[in-house]
Amino acid sequence: MDLVQVVILALVQAFTEFLPISSSAHLVLVRWVLGWQDPGLFFDVALHFGTLLALTSHFLPTWCRILGLAAGKRILEPGPGHSDRDLFANPRLLWFLVAATIPAAVAGLSLQDVVESHLRSPLVIGSMLVVVGCVIWWADRRGQLEKGLDSLSFAGAMLIGCAQAVALVPGTSRAGITIAAGLFLGLKRRTAARFSFLLAMPVVLGAAFKTGFDTVEGGMPTSTEYVSLAIGVAVSAVAGYAVIALFLRYLQSATMAPFVYYRWAVGTIVLGIASISGPLAILFD
Repeated sequence: MDLVQVVILALVQAFTEFLPISSSAHLVLVRWVLGWQDPGLFFDVALHFGTLLALTSHFLPTWCRILGLAAGKRILEPGPGHSDRDLFANPRLLWFLVAATIPAAVAGLSLQDVVESHLRSPLVIGSMLVVVGCVIWWADRRGQLEKGLDSLSFAGAMLIGCAQAVALVPGTSRAGITIAAGLFLGLKRRTAARFSFLLAMPVVLGAAFKTGFDTVEGGMPTSTEYVSLAIGVAVSAVAGYAVIALFLRYLQSATMAPFVYYRWAVGTIVLGIASISGPLAILFD
């Protein structure tokens, strides 16, 4: 795999992992459009590790505050108006995050083979892009999106966690479905995205470990491939950090509408191509 492919796939991963438009669908579509082969499990690990670095670096102070509160300590307490200020009114948030991770972990361990075998068709991916786009649109148009993480209950966190489990189906978008669940609970758009990103860290970490173990069974990469892996990590980490920061800033004053329209457009195109193109269907098999 040449450098251009590495950079493009890493950028696609960074943008689609953190925006509500489905990374699994876009990585497959980009490879199909450009005629590229699957880069393999090691490259998947590199991209996941890069996005994990982006999440860790952006939310490290937030995680320190959450862990401190769980231990009964108020550390790195921000001033009025800071986005993390609402954490200090919800000291149980760490346990909410732990519990909300369980549905996705159970679904991933028990249903991954079913998803890989039966749910990677263009019909499923295109349909999920459109249907989940409708869910996001409906949630985003609801009024009273004014709550912070201080108001999030255990039941609300578990609802978002169960929504995250649905993201195992390609085309759903983990960010999209969890943000939509947060909006249905009345969270502010930016707050829903913050909780979604916090909830993503253990899931991305688990995916990276699982894929890493799978790759060991398949053999180690060559010395030249390590260069591509390192570039993939760096690009996905830097681009991912920028996407997180810009997306959260965008949600301070804007809606999810552009992402909904994009999902509808791409989903419709995928369904249209799938109905007339054998090669696309073969790619997803």
